[in-house]
Amino acid sequence: MNQSERDIFTLARTIWGEARGELHGGRVAVANVIINRFKKRGWWAQAKNDRIEDNTIEAVCRAPWQFSCWNKDDPNLPYMLALTEDDKTFMECLNIARDAETMALPDITFRSKHYHNLTVSPKWAEDKTPIIQVGNHLFFNNVE
Repeated sequence: MNQSERDIFTLARTIWGEARGELHGGRVAVANVIINRFKKRGWWAQAKNDRIEDNTIEAVCRAPWQFSCWNKDDPNLPYMLALTEDDKTFMECLNIARDAETMALPDITFRSKHYHNLTVSPKWAEDKTPIIQVGNHLFFNNVE
């Protein structure tokens, strides 16, 4: 599998892992954040895994502690890793990922690079105003 294919499949798995319970817009918004981070090439793109090239979409998704679906203790990790194209939701995530990888996905998050679920209150979000809510997630473009 070449890097472009690894980027697409990793992005699709991340979308599934982070937003499988969301409607299409919520999944697109998660993809937007990942692509916005990739474009910024910030600290999150420095994966701590030798098999992942830096400055790839895969590296952004797999950077430690950035997307909880990749955490080793996430109970859904084995399911996410076992996804195939037989899964309807994963197929939608793959289609979104393909559009995102070619930069053909509209950014509905206004250049957000952070988000969190409504059920949590992370420290980094204190005193920050979300730019938009999409589904069950708040998106921020004012966090550095």
